[in-house]
Amino acid sequence: MKAPELCLHVDAQFASPYAMSVFVALTEKGVPFDLQTVDLAAAHNRTAAFAARSITQRVPMLVHGDFALSESSAITEYVDEAFPGVALYPTDARAKARARQVQAWLRSDLLAIRVERPTEVIFYGAKMPALSAAAQAAAQKLCDAAMGLLPDGAQNLCGPWSIADVDLALMLNRLVLHGDALPPRLAAYAEHHWHRPSVQQWVGQQRPPL
Repeated sequence: MKAPELCLHVDAQFASPYAMSVFVALTEKGVPFDLQTVDLAAAHNRTAAFAARSITQRVPMLVHGDFALSESSAITEYVDEAFPGVALYPTDARAKARARQVQAWLRSDLLAIRVERPTEVIFYGAKMPALSAAAQAAAQKLCDAAMGLLPDGAQNLCGPWSIADVDLALMLNRLVLHGDALPPRLAAYAEHHWHRPSVQQWVGQQRPPL
């Protein structure tokens, strides 16, 4: 059997939300790919070989034949354009722009949530102290934005499912799965996308102890 042309490099703990986003994207596309872990604690992402290919020295990194690409939203856009199958982004220009906006925002803002509700909460069941005032303000900002983005009764951000739903639901689940209070509509949205089969494949990866 021919080996897959694609190899996805992810963190050894399978805890990166950005690696998860790309894993889900490839799984949804039905594209065969190999999975290789990178020990960030041992700085394997800074080795000359990895750094030269990834450019940013970060995971995830996707290798497709002689082409390597890092930064998760760039990878998911590439995967959507390079392979047939389930659409990862809306086809409507404005809806696609909104999905990309959501992805960019979640990667560049809400730092207090990411610090006080790290993904160890989601994938290892870690329990953290109560949210600080700064994190409470970030959580309120997240909820206000998500309530505005999600129409009443909608299960997805932009009509059909998109990879932006995975990213938004993951951010909400930092709070939901820790037991922090969220509006019921947002908690239901986060739970719905948490149970998507491609997401559960990532959740089910064997993780080493922290």
